[in-house]
Amino acid sequence: MKRSGHLPMPKLAYEDRKFMESLGARPLRIVAEYLDPLGRLRRAKVGDTIVMFGSARIQSRELAEKRLSQVERRARGRRNGEWKLKIDAAHSIVQMSQYYEHARELSRRITEWAMTLGTDPRRFVVCSGGGPGIMEAANRGAAEAGGHSIGLSIQLPHEQRPNPYISPELNFCFHYFFMRKLWFAQMAKALIVFPGGFGTMDELWEMLTLMQTGKLSSHHLILIYGRKYWDKVLNWRYMVRSGTINEREYDLLQFADTVDEAFERVRAEMEAHHLILSEDS
Repeated sequence: MKRSGHLPMPKLAYEDRKFMESLGARPLRIVAEYLDPLGRLRRAKVGDTIVMFGSARIQSRELAEKRLSQVERRARGRRNGEWKLKIDAAHSIVQMSQYYEHARELSRRITEWAMTLGTDPRRFVVCSGGGPGIMEAANRGAAEAGGHSIGLSIQLPHEQRPNPYISPELNFCFHYFFMRKLWFAQMAKALIVFPGGFGTMDELWEMLTLMQTGKLSSHHLILIYGRKYWDKVLNWRYMVRSGTINEREYDLLQFADTVDEAFERVRAEMEAHHLILSEDS
């Protein structure tokens, strides 16, 4: 049966949100999460990155001490075990806040040094997971140095907003964890791992496996920061003694416990393997 008039113009496929969010369009979404960062990073002239991982739950010293004061004030006159546990937990948060401040200072120093290397391309740009905690500290230190930094955020069931210290043009959000990990790995020349939980370990193991299997250069630096924490969480030498890794694989790891030590290791490794220095440098 012939209809009078004309049918409405259908949407172009890439303008149809229902289609773009469908199972059939998943490959397009995956490609988009590769091409969008690629273009934006190129426009910002980012040559490579220093990635800093760590817990989203570690607070700045200022916030941690404020929280402790609030708990102690509310606990006055209460002597039950519940409040003792809350005070102990608040003291632990203050203790862990040292890592926020160390990450902030280390990022500032790395950024100040990297900025002396020029801007076309920008070398060794600090990159974090974009959220709070150690991620915020990394972006904050770079901002305090007057430099650029990258945030690779991820969509989560409970919304996690990007921290305010990321360079706006380098603020990314991913749906797919594996695409986010690709961008962590693809441009990184070093990975600095501060104390963290499941997410931090996931990212550490990903990088170690890529290096172990030759998918990343052995010249990529993996620096474990804070032996006091990590030696209680992971017994690296026991893995060697048990034969699950060998000495060469263990040697993929370097360790640091102070900002001075970490910065010198990063700078030395970058100069040795990722910079071509003139004879009079």
